[in-house]
Amino acid sequence: MRLPPRPDLEWKDDGTPVDRRIGDVFYSVEDGLAEARAVFLAACGLPEAWQGRTLYTVAELGFGTGLNFLATWQAWQQTRVASGWLNFVSFEGFPLDREDIDRALIPWPELQPLAQQLSRAWPVRAKGIRQIIWPQERLTLTLHIGLIEETLPRAQFQADAWFLDGFSPAKNHAMWDEDIWPLIAARSKSGTRAGTFTVAGSVRRGLADAGFRVEKKPGHGRKRERLEATFEGGVSRSDPAPHSPTVAIIGAGIAGACLARSLADRGAMVRVFESAPGPAHGTSGNPLALVMPRLDAADTIQARLLIDAYLSAQAFYADRPGVTSAETVHRPRDESERTRFEKVLADPPLGLEQLESISGGGLLHKGSLVIEPETLLANLLEYIDVHWSTKASIDADARAVNGETFDHIIVASGWHLQDILPELGLTGRLGQIEWLKSEVSAPASAMAAGPYALAHGNIRLWGATFADHPGGGPSISDAARAENYESLSTLAPFWWREADKGDVRSRAGIRATTPDRLPLIGAWPDVDTLQSDRPSLERRAWKVPPGAYSRPGLYIAGGFGSRGFTWAPWAASILRAIIFDDPLPVSREAGSAIVPIRYPLRALKRKTPG
Repeated sequence: MRLPPRPDLEWKDDGTPVDRRIGDVFYSVEDGLAEARAVFLAACGLPEAWQGRTLYTVAELGFGTGLNFLATWQAWQQTRVASGWLNFVSFEGFPLDREDIDRALIPWPELQPLAQQLSRAWPVRAKGIRQIIWPQERLTLTLHIGLIEETLPRAQFQADAWFLDGFSPAKNHAMWDEDIWPLIAARSKSGTRAGTFTVAGSVRRGLADAGFRVEKKPGHGRKRERLEATFEGGVSRSDPAPHSPTVAIIGAGIAGACLARSLADRGAMVRVFESAPGPAHGTSGNPLALVMPRLDAADTIQARLLIDAYLSAQAFYADRPGVTSAETVHRPRDESERTRFEKVLADPPLGLEQLESISGGGLLHKGSLVIEPETLLANLLEYIDVHWSTKASIDADARAVNGETFDHIIVASGWHLQDILPELGLTGRLGQIEWLKSEVSAPASAMAAGPYALAHGNIRLWGATFADHPGGGPSISDAARAENYESLSTLAPFWWREADKGDVRSRAGIRATTPDRLPLIGAWPDVDTLQSDRPSLERRAWKVPPGAYSRPGLYIAGGFGSRGFTWAPWAASILRAIIFDDPLPVSREAGSAIVPIRYPLRALKRKTPG
């Protein structure tokens, strides 16, 4: 089952939620908030432990109602230093719906302002990694949704504290399995502390065998005892320097704009270099754009990362100017796609609030977004230092742009990335759309079957082609226009008369596309060192350790193809986490699927030595 199951909820007379599947309560009937403070925060030395720290990470097994998170957030509000940032990482296999979380948190009026913020940002029901950031609070919540035996091994972070809160070990074996403890240890620093309500022998032995010093402490409420533990293995890791890193971003299209906004909100000093005279001049500059999901029938790493990116875009764009929610009617373009749709609906990766079947074997995407790029880009780049009409000259060795050094440089220049790093194997694809201004205003709507047709206000837009790029700049062609008109006749025949009489305009752009249609997100590969190390790589069966053969401080965000507005927010969240040493919103396997070094490595493997 691709959708995460819901808990089997029952509400006791006093308002306490119970999961009948487990046969256990979500929090103490005496006072869950007091228990959270005593058993988890105090056990981990909080809030004192984060004093003077620029970065602190709390990890939790079992998000439940979010009570521990809100107790931690409240303590953070009351005690944090101005330069500090708190990361809270939690794992949940049976997520509650928003309404159930709201109900569960009613008993604590003092938490309601925070609970309401959590409720507004609560993610849709789907497996994967959801990351929510509150810049003004200097706080990030990273939720891993799925079974713990799948999510914890794939998670990428280092914790300063652990809240072990996965129901009773006697009733919820998976959360306390012996395989869990080495995984916790691998994600702990030297001195990391852990707290839990249970003193079960298997838990004590598991923590001790993993390298924790374990102590029994007086319990809370009806529990006589609880555990505190301190990790004595691992490596001591110092906080990143308490300054705002300087970041140069090459490109002010949707990729660069999302990066600029995400990094600035996290505290970076951002400068953007763009050769165009203003926003929305390149491939991000169509009058309208569509964000809709690509849903695969199989539950693969690639299928999951496509959903992670789509839901990340939904959350990032929410409530921004130039973004309107719309339903997309998605018709199968052939029998093969009809079969894929049937398989998707038989085991859907998204719930009914996002996805429904429609007559004729199609899909209704209820969370799609129609974007007005010019408005959105202007909003994302507001207060950002953008150097328009400026060609960026990059000195990779000096980590400099136009003679000025930066802590980090990110190349997000679309098709122009090929000029800088031809080894990445990008292919240019010409995409042409047609559009007109109608005399009739219409609500935002979308139809798709490979090509798409969009309406929003007075704009009607349809296309887009995906043709081979022969070289040179983007060019408009009559053949592409004819192809788009043919698509329109199928998707929206009721527009035909207006399109035939109206002032139809064409627009073309070059999309940077990878052979596997997955983006390039991560470190700039050190191709020269990679090539010189070929004998060693052959001996290691071409296995490259994470971060190896990369240029320090240099990154890439590109190869987005026709899904730039979908990939861009997710790419920004990944690079933001890398730069600030935050928990990554991407699994190990998904990270390997998008790492830029994959193409230089494949080319080297195919090349015959000598």
